[in-house]
Amino acid sequence: MRRVAVLTSGGDAPGMNACIRAVVRKALYHGIEVVGVRRGFHGLVAGDFMEMKSRTVGDILQRGGTILKSARSDEFKTEEGRAKALLQLRTCEIDGLVGIGGDGTHTGLSLLSKMGVTTLGIPATIDNDISSTDYAIGFDTACNTVIDAINKIRDTATSHERTYVVEVMGRNSGHIALAAGLAGGAESILIPEVEFDIQQVCERITAGARQGKSHSIVVVAEGAEGAVSPGRGGLLGGCAYRIGQQIAGLTGFETRIIVLGHIQRGGAPSVRDRILATTLGAKAIDVLLAGSGSSVVGVFGNEIRVMQFDEALSMKRTINMDYYELANVLSNL
Repeated sequence: MRRVAVLTSGGDAPGMNACIRAVVRKALYHGIEVVGVRRGFHGLVAGDFMEMKSRTVGDILQRGGTILKSARSDEFKTEEGRAKALLQLRTCEIDGLVGIGGDGTHTGLSLLSKMGVTTLGIPATIDNDISSTDYAIGFDTACNTVIDAINKIRDTATSHERTYVVEVMGRNSGHIALAAGLAGGAESILIPEVEFDIQQVCERITAGARQGKSHSIVVVAEGAEGAVSPGRGGLLGGCAYRIGQQIAGLTGFETRIIVLGHIQRGGAPSVRDRILATTLGAKAIDVLLAGSGSSVVGVFGNEIRVMQFDEALSMKRTINMDYYELANVLSNL
């Protein structure tokens, strides 16, 4: 390994900069040159490269987003586009490519590895929907952002005795909703992985009101629409707006809808995300130096695990049903 490249791709996640910093400085420590690829696979195809030095990554540990930028690339999805990317890597004499991102990023790296490029994938996505790790870079920070919002919403919900429906990100994954809903004490958590009955949600809210609750918080994952079972009566699935309208109509309670949106992607990474990003970034260089071939690094329990792309991409990500059941038990009291 004489020269490696690093890119960030897909949705940005807090901690990506900390990971870039670790990759660059660990490589430089071992005498390896580092090239940064701007704008992900789009920049890889276009040859949008920059030399990375120790000072290039100075003062970025605490910053959200990614200094290398991120972009989608339809061209890279084609064989011609990947051939261009391969030519750029060969021309720049790149011996290894480190990609920081989610499933799409890992799929792209896997395709390049089959073309003879040594690639290394590092999981980074706030959705935490990648199977090669328990926790992806950015997930913890995003959950803390949601919790901060729920805490503030609860203050005004209590003051005005309202029901609030809070929609969080996650694509087709309910990991953010479940973690933030459990930690934030939500009365109901609606996620794509579990079917829900809007009537039962409303009954839970009215039961709480009879017990003296002055407000309710319902956390909805943006992909929860697909979780609704069509076989039950009175079910109308949809985004937070439609769910909020149903709750208001069925309960008669004043209901407000909050869509947190891309605020969940920003902000300084948490301690957990900084440490996760730093250790995975450094491990990526260790794996490349060991000559283990194209691999994915992730964390399971308290240990970093290295696996092949085929294994990582074939794994299925599941929701923690113990958390889901616990949230239901605690919100019933």
